[in-house]
Amino acid sequence: MKYYSTNHQAPEATLEKAVVKGLAEDRGLYMPEEIRPLSKEFFDNIEQFSFQEIAFRVAQAFFGDDIEEEALRKIVDDTLQFDCPVVEVTPDIYSLELFHGPTLAFKDVGARFMARLLQYFIHKQGQDNRLVNVLVATSGDTGSAVANGFLGVKGIHVYVLYPKGKVSPIQECQFTTLGQNITAVEVDGCFDDCQALVKNAFMDQELNRQMLLTSANSINVARFLPQAFYYFNAYARMKAKGKADKLVVCVPSGNFGNITAALFGHAMGLPIHRFIAANNANDIFYQYLKTGQYEPKPSRQTIANAMDVGDPSNFARIIDLYKGDHQRISSLISGATYSDDQIRETMKKCFNENGYVLDPHGACGYRALSEQLQPGETGVFCETAHPAKFKATVEQAIAAEVDIPERLAAFMKGTKQSVACSKDYADFRNLLLNRQ
Repeated sequence: MKYYSTNHQAPEATLEKAVVKGLAEDRGLYMPEEIRPLSKEFFDNIEQFSFQEIAFRVAQAFFGDDIEEEALRKIVDDTLQFDCPVVEVTPDIYSLELFHGPTLAFKDVGARFMARLLQYFIHKQGQDNRLVNVLVATSGDTGSAVANGFLGVKGIHVYVLYPKGKVSPIQECQFTTLGQNITAVEVDGCFDDCQALVKNAFMDQELNRQMLLTSANSINVARFLPQAFYYFNAYARMKAKGKADKLVVCVPSGNFGNITAALFGHAMGLPIHRFIAANNANDIFYQYLKTGQYEPKPSRQTIANAMDVGDPSNFARIIDLYKGDHQRISSLISGATYSDDQIRETMKKCFNENGYVLDPHGACGYRALSEQLQPGETGVFCETAHPAKFKATVEQAIAAEVDIPERLAAFMKGTKQSVACSKDYADFRNLLLNRQ
């Protein structure tokens, strides 16, 4: 399978190049030249398959040309050592709990899959002794998922760039206390500044001659594509319940990697009726759906911090996937946007009425379904992270205590190790070169 750039000014790439380089030479995002539909037989019997088997079939359609079957199955099985259940919240609304991985966040699957895939290509190239530097910008959960997915992986060093004071304390602990091959970079700016530093590093030809760089953000095809596994599994579990007809999937959205993966699944034949992209106060996509104009803005800090993105990278993939057809996009995807007060109100109401504890991001998804679900439809929203990762915010909203799982508590016992950096690219460049 070949991969092309969303800017259409760079040479086609192999999967190996797309994974190792992360970003195309023209600053575009890589897209597979073909999206292969899965068979009717697969969908007719999907509820009988395990999460691992479903994921393997989907991964074959994405990566089967470039990875041996046995190796791909091993990567999938090693990635999915946990389940993602669908839990009833109301008779018409279900939570797809994506927080059962190592860092209790939905990004665990993409990060772990990419780590194993990158390892596979490094070994295949016979470059086990060459250091690969992974750069990742995070607004919350990406950093912890990538750091833990790559922790201790030989031949790879990870730099996690995060905005100072703008991630939750538990999230920060998950990537600043690891040491080993993980360096946390505390940037004096917002998430968009962190993302700009990463993109500028990839475009710096001199830096790339001195260091082998790749990205583990959802701009990398190996990070975002595996997230499609979730939606096939959700459909299978809902089909087993007899509730897969007119299924509406709502995805809390920040950098739009997760919903883009869902849309790729839809293009492969996954029979989702329609989608909702739920935003916090960073409503750039919501406004695009209303007006047809994409106008990025500086991100605003909210209590749903993992969605604090003012210029979502994966918007370019959505535009490319639907050839810029606004009518087609807006007919398949609706939007929602919520203030911090509305998010708090939703967490409180859902807990009081249903006994279900939402995190701030999942609250956006739940509320959007509550407001937009039509008669005859069933909704599934992504609960993207364990509520304990936002303990103070959730407890204040629901007036009840949220237990911290032991896995999270263990991170909080570590010592913070981070490197301060301004949002000026020259400072970040020097940081990288001085730490070789």
